[in-house]
Amino acid sequence: MHFDDRLATVLRHRASGERAARTQFRQLLDLLGRARHGRDEKLLAAAWLRLGALGETIPAADRARMIAEPSWRFENAELAAHFAEDEPAVAAAALQRAQLDEDDWEALIPRLPVRARGFLRLRRDLPARAERILDRLGIRDRALPLPQQSEPLVLSNEDAVDEDELTEDFPEVKEPATPVPANDAGPDQDADRPESVQRADEPTPIAALVERIEAFQKNRNEAKARLEEASPSQLDPPLPFVELQDAERAPLEDSVTFTTDGEGRIDWADNDVSAMLRYLKLPDVLCDADRIAMRRHALLSTVPISLDGAPAIAGEWYLDAAPRFDPIGGRFTGYAGRLRRAEPNQPDPEAEESDRIRQLLHELRTPVNAIQGFAEVIQQQLFGPTPNEYRALAATIAGDAARILAGFDELDRLAKLEAGAREIEVGDADLSTIVAGQIAQLGEILATRNAGLKPAIATGCRIAIDTAEAEAMSWRLLAALAASLAPGEEAQVALTQRDDQLTLDCHLPKALAGKDDIFAAEARKQASAGRLSAGAFGSGFALRLARAEARSAGGSLARVDDRLVLTLPALTVAEAEPSPETGSYGAAQPEAS
Repeated sequence: MHFDDRLATVLRHRASGERAARTQFRQLLDLLGRARHGRDEKLLAAAWLRLGALGETIPAADRARMIAEPSWRFENAELAAHFAEDEPAVAAAALQRAQLDEDDWEALIPRLPVRARGFLRLRRDLPARAERILDRLGIRDRALPLPQQSEPLVLSNEDAVDEDELTEDFPEVKEPATPVPANDAGPDQDADRPESVQRADEPTPIAALVERIEAFQKNRNEAKARLEEASPSQLDPPLPFVELQDAERAPLEDSVTFTTDGEGRIDWADNDVSAMLRYLKLPDVLCDADRIAMRRHALLSTVPISLDGAPAIAGEWYLDAAPRFDPIGGRFTGYAGRLRRAEPNQPDPEAEESDRIRQLLHELRTPVNAIQGFAEVIQQQLFGPTPNEYRALAATIAGDAARILAGFDELDRLAKLEAGAREIEVGDADLSTIVAGQIAQLGEILATRNAGLKPAIATGCRIAIDTAEAEAMSWRLLAALAASLAPGEEAQVALTQRDDQLTLDCHLPKALAGKDDIFAAEARKQASAGRLSAGAFGSGFALRLARAEARSAGGSLARVDDRLVLTLPALTVAEAEPSPETGSYGAAQPEAS
């Protein structure tokens, strides 16, 4: 387990006073504002709750001032989403202060309340993709543009303007609000004339105005000439929703991300076809089993769906979606997920199932790891003395968690092998020695029931597999056979080599021979202490895992009538020599009971 010591240290102290509450609020801002790497989910949940509780005791203006301080790093999109739901002053400070990368902005903006999205328009440092999302959502600058300011035009009586010089296309020139004195006082009174009155020998504002009128007429004539030369199609105005029509004609990308509300209705989708997917209710396109899983707020992975509508979205898709919960109250708020185009070649059902298992294991490991860690803390008395009764219970819980994690490892190994995400390790293993040793080990356990495995093992059978991997595969196969033996029953096991191929031929016990599918995993009761077990999930699962390992090594494991046959490529083509101790094939004689 990975613990964040700083976060645990902060949460260990209770903020009893106003000053302590403000200090702890700043500390949580600094810790939660950083990118998350290896933090414990339990500590993070407690930190979010503590942050919300402290926020209720600190005035909004003070919280906004602390958030706006430049002394801490604000790089967590979840923290920005948390504050966006707060009071306007806090939301505005957080969205002005947040420094997120382009992907985080793209995921965050659709989740923000409409009021909070408006605060982002006050920023001028957002990435281009974030600006496009705001445009698509219809978020514009709230402030109106200021009117263009111009100085009042002051005219003298000498500057008479002919009305013919002004065109109807130019705005009317207003008379000055302040009367202008007449220019009839003579040259001796020039010094007493106001500065705003132009002299006759100086350039007047009318000259500049005439120049502007001439430039306007020239530009208008050029524009008319360009329009006369343009084709009729270029002169047609754009039709309404032309961008959406173009998006419908354009092929949609291989995947599209989306979010839903609490009822499963899509309320946001990326790409230019978001309008086609919005308000689509996912339960309407799911099968009954997936619809039930959605009502239970479960993880949806590789769920096949079929969509009707525009060519851009019509067809077969795969749905991957994860539930979202409010970080403060824990309320279910909807799903966030992705739609993937179904490829023409449908995936292998086993590979699809393996992918689901791997994703499920990823979700289950976190709580089991947490349970195991807390149990070990109690059992080892790391936080102080603990009664022996509780220590014993904690030790039992830790052991159960360890067995569960071991089972998860086997499931994960099977899923990766069947999906082709992992290959068995290459090495040099003596399969003859491994099989003979494991049969002898199992014989000591089976002797109490007068049962056993009768070996006929050729020596020198080597395979290009790591020794540990070969031992695990062989043990799963032999233990599954031994665990199924009835009292007094024996099963033949023969290992032979022919040319470049090894064959381990095993007769099935009656319990396995009567099954239609010996590779099917079955729910079973917990084995009693000391009883032989093929693994955490029974003999069917153990054989299926051994089959996946054999395939990864270039061999096979299959049922042939009442026999189970394992074939593997040999490391060399040399024939195995007979064992001088056990006969032609080194068959070990069963010990007398």
